[in-house]
Amino acid sequence: ILAVVVLYFHKLNPFSRKKTPTERRDTFTLWGKVIVSCLPAAVIGLLFDDMIESIFFNYVTVSIMLILYGVLFILVENWNKRRRPKVRTLSNLSYRTAFCIGLFQVLALIPGTSRSGATILGGILLGASRTVSAEFTFFLAIPVMLGASLLRLVRFGFAFTAAELVLLLVGMLVAFIVSILVIRFLMSYIKKHDFKVFGWYR
Repeated sequence: ILAVVVLYFHKLNPFSRKKTPTERRDTFTLWGKVIVSCLPAAVIGLLFDDMIESIFFNYVTVSIMLILYGVLFILVENWNKRRRPKVRTLSNLSYRTAFCIGLFQVLALIPGTSRSGATILGGILLGASRTVSAEFTFFLAIPVMLGASLLRLVRFGFAFTAAELVLLLVGMLVAFIVSILVIRFLMSYIKKHDFKVFGWYR
């Protein structure tokens, strides 16, 4: 979450003095699309998270989902080669498309399903370019992962020992640094390549 905020702070900040009134309005609109896209997963997650985890949280489901989405990445990219994306900028992404991407995000409640994988595939299938799909997926991560993390913290409780707190902070720091590097690499990579390599990796 922090890596996305740091890398895209200017694009995500509607109060930047460097932006024109139109750019500020577009930024508020972008946040509106992010919130609309988060609604399906938020509702389904709050209502059925425990049930989904008790039924599907096992190595068989995780293995199947890893393989399934790997195959889907390859199939979707093969299909996508023959068409031009309709949505090439975030400003062209409609509220309807944003909501539909949010429906794909619901699939990520099943363990083994990559949240970013599901929403990127959803974005591509709905006519967005790889870059738009990936960027919007990163922005979606901010409220979704923040909400999920807070929910876990509340359920776990805040009674951390000093050692546990140090481990948590070290883990966050490492994740932040790695995320900065990975996001930069990914956005550079997909400008010239497709997502097939991630399908084979999965």
